[in-house]
Amino acid sequence: MAFGIRRPELERWKQNVQNGQISFLTHYWVDYRFPGCNTVTKVGCSDIDKLADWGSRYGLRREWMDLRNDYPHFDLFGDRQAEILNAEGHLDQLTRLTKSPNE
Repeated sequence: MAFGIRRPELERWKQNVQNGQISFLTHYWVDYRFPGCNTVTKVGCSDIDKLADWGSRYGLRREWMDLRNDYPHFDLFGDRQAEILNAEGHLDQLTRLTKSPNE
């Protein structure tokens, strides 16, 4: 289940993906198969080869792509999520969700 994103943010991500851009979307996420992970970043692009090339820079394998819908993407979570978001200049997507309300 996904939550913690606004519709315009999701629509912007979808449009960017459909336009062949590498696009990042981070949201809260609950999947009991992955204890301790409460966020996921979807890195999408409709150009599968471009997405595969991007992922290979971070050791992500083509077969790990989620190709089940119109928005091909990699799912990032845990330490790799933070490492890749930091390297790509998108760490703010993660920190906005992990800040305590008093910060």
